[in-house]
Amino acid sequence: MDEYQIVERVKDWYRTGSLGAYQNFLLNDITIISKKSYERSYQHNPSISKQVIGHVFNGRTGFVSTLEFPTLIINRSFISYAYLYKKGYVIRAISSFGPAPLPNLKYIIYSITSITEHEFQDRLVIELVDVDVVANNLNLPKIISSVLGSKLLSENKIIESDEFYQINERILSQKLFAGHTWYDAQDIVSRYFDKNERDLSKEVFKISEAYERVFRPYRIMYDTKTWEPVLM
Repeated sequence: MDEYQIVERVKDWYRTGSLGAYQNFLLNDITIISKKSYERSYQHNPSISKQVIGHVFNGRTGFVSTLEFPTLIINRSFISYAYLYKKGYVIRAISSFGPAPLPNLKYIIYSITSITEHEFQDRLVIELVDVDVVANNLNLPKIISSVLGSKLLSENKIIESDEFYQINERILSQKLFAGHTWYDAQDIVSRYFDKNERDLSKEVFKISEAYERVFRPYRIMYDTKTWEPVLM
């Protein structure tokens, strides 16, 4: 199943009301289950962790910036979580991606709609990114190695929460978005789209180019009245 087919599948699950709020998992049989359902299933069938190929975040927003740049805006930790879990780690005291490694995790997928009364309330954005591609573009393997050091060679696959925060902060502090850090790029696009600071248009354009280069997103926006792809 290619990226278009996966995005269409997520759209169909959203359309029928089958997609749970916030965190969900896409399995290799192309079913989507909520995080709670996944955790319950894992208790009886731990092998389900090997069936997970995607993490699906389903949410609503009142901000245009989130519709335009979901991977940048929504959660600054999802990429780190996903890559570490794919590489066989779990993070102590943080269960965002469940109780066990996800060795076949390939995609992070965002499904975002506007809140009622928003000017784009009839829009659904689905954006998919490849975990390995993004991790490499964010220098995540090198950052993990520098933080964990010799622990990489040990059989202990538990990462402490402070180690995770170190890894994530190093990612966010890199100036990969047209000379801006993740934090600054997020602030700039939010000010442009949500606060109408139009003098930032040139910077937003450059950040948009960097966004495409770093995340390589596959993205479709749908009109929720016709369920056909549209422009913003």
